[in-house]
Order: sequence, then structure tokens, then C-alpha cells
Amino acid sequence: MPAHNTLTLGPDRALYVGDLPPTGWHCHAAPVLLVGLSGRFALHLGPGVVESCHSALVDAGVEHLLDPCGEQVALMYLEPDSREARGLRRQFDRRGPVILDVAIPVGARSAMDGYLRHFDLHALLRLPWAPAAPLDARVLRSLQALRTPGDQRLLRDGLAAGVQLSASRFNHLFRAEMGVSLRSYRVWSQVRLAMAGLATSPRLTDAALHGAFSDSAHFSRMFRQTFGMTPSSVLKPLKEVVLVT
Repeated sequence: MPAHNTLTLGPDRALYVGDLPPTGWHCHAAPVLLVGLSGRFALHLGPGVVESCHSALVDAGVEHLLDPCGEQVALMYLEPDSREARGLRRQFDRRGPVILDVAIPVGARSAMDGYLRHFDLHALLRLPWAPAAPLDARVLRSLQALRTPGDQRLLRDGLAAGVQLSASRFNHLFRAEMGVSLRSYRVWSQVRLAMAGLATSPRLTDAALHGAFSDSAHFSRMFRQTFGMTPSSVLKPLKEVVLVT
């Protein structure tokens, strides 16, 4: 099946489907489900540690390198505060930060595409689910600010004060609730905002502005740190960017 590179962004999840070059070493502030749609891929987890698999669930903050081995892949990112990501916490705690061959076999591509398009993790994953604990209201309030286009520098300085906590106490609470540091998540939220901007303009310079990056070079540097690839290698070949509510 010919590649059709698409990016779908929802409020608490994102999906890329298509071809990708091998990435460099990277880690991001959201757990990701990797699925080889046309064959196996290689997942590097450390020097000399390489796994060949059809799917993998990688927790937030785990440094890794993805080599699609020329196969089409799907990458589904879950915001750490999403019901699904919080429901998977017990699995990560029990089985470790990387769970291999966790998804159902691809089988009929149309069925797999449907599960992915609807973010149907209950159908995709061969894992039991546990009820998710509610997110602390103070962290939830900070996330609403982080996910709104604006001056990220001012947001950073005001988040703790906005929930009436000291900076150190807020950072501790944020990491405890989200599983990642505030700094890492702030970069992640800016990159997401930038990619959402592609739905209205295909220009990467406009995307950088939408994500409140200081310039295109800053956006490129943070994108590469987050995904292990340059923005142009992933975003320019996109055939479609879809925003869903």
C-alpha cells in the first residue's frame, strides 16, 4: 500500500501514519504506541540494545531510537494526563517503561486504520486496563494554560503562582502527577502547538510562531530533541493535518 503521511491531533492525543526516516536518540514527554503497519521495525533502547518488534509501548521520558526499517509505521502519542495514559501507569510500573509486541496483529489494514483513526486503544492493545485516578486540579489548571497559544516564558513564570504554590512545590507536584518534568512538558506542549498550526498554514516558520518559539531555528532544535528528526523531514511530506476535538 502506498504511503499516505498523515498527522491527526486531538486535545490529548496525536497520531502520525506513514513513512519515517530512522530517528536519532530522543525522548518526549508523552507515552507513545509504535506500530509497524507493513512489517517489523527496530527499537534501540541503549548502546547495543536493539529490539525487533511489530509494536511497542514506550513510556514518557525514555530515550530511544526508532528505525522503521523501510516499513510504514503508526505513532500514537497520549498526553500524560489522558484517561488512557493514566490507565496504563500500572502496566508501566509492573512491566517496565517499554512493553514490546503489545498491539494486536495488523491483519486487515482497513480494520487497523479504523482503530488508529479512532484512537481505540482498548481494541489495539493486548493489556488489561485499570481505572485512572483523577488528576490534581492544580495541575489540570496549569495544563490549560500550557496548551493555549501565548507567551510560554510568561506562563512558565506564572504557573506556580497561579495555583498558589511555590515554584519548587509546583514542580514536584507536576512531576508526581504527570510523570515528566514541567520543563520537558512545556517543550512538548509548544511542539504540539506548532504542529497544530500546520492545519492552517504549511509553512514551518508559521508553525514556529504558532508554538511561541523565538524563531524557526529554536523550533527545529526543540523538534529534533523531541522526535529525533528535523521538522522538514517529517512535516513537509505530510499529505494531511487534521485537528479533532
